[in-house]
Amino acid sequence: MVSRVEVTGAAEAVIEKLKALHGPLMFHQSGGCCDGSAPMCYPRKEFRVGAQDVYLGTIAGTPFFIGAAQFEYWSHTQLIIDVVPGRGSGFSLEAPEGVRFLTRSRVFSDDESEGLTLPATGEEWAESAI
Repeated sequence: MVSRVEVTGAAEAVIEKLKALHGPLMFHQSGGCCDGSAPMCYPRKEFRVGAQDVYLGTIAGTPFFIGAAQFEYWSHTQLIIDVVPGRGSGFSLEAPEGVRFLTRSRVFSDDESEGLTLPATGEEWAESAI
C-alpha cells in the first residue's frame, strides 16, 4: 500500500533532532501564500486539528495533517517532505536550526490511486489518539 506522505532521510534527521529538543511533534500543511503553504512543524499539543484537517499519515513517527482545501488539490499526489538550507519566516520549529521543511510531490500512478482509501479527518484522528 502506498502512503500519502513520505520523508527524506535528511528531513527525518532534522525531525529526530527536533523531537529530542521539543518532545512529540506534529506537522500541518495549510494553504496560503509564502510560508503558509509550507509544511509547519509544531509541538504536538500546541496545534489543535479538527474536521477541516486531513490526517495523511506519519513521517518519522510524527503525525502529518493537511488542510481539507489543500487536500483537494494534492489528493492525487504523494507528498514528500524534505529539508533545505535557509530560514522560513513561520513558526515552524526548524527555523532556528537554519533549515526549512518543504514539500515535494509526485503524482500517484493509476494503480496506486485505485488502492488509496479516504484519510481520516483531524477530528477523527484526535478522537482515536485519546
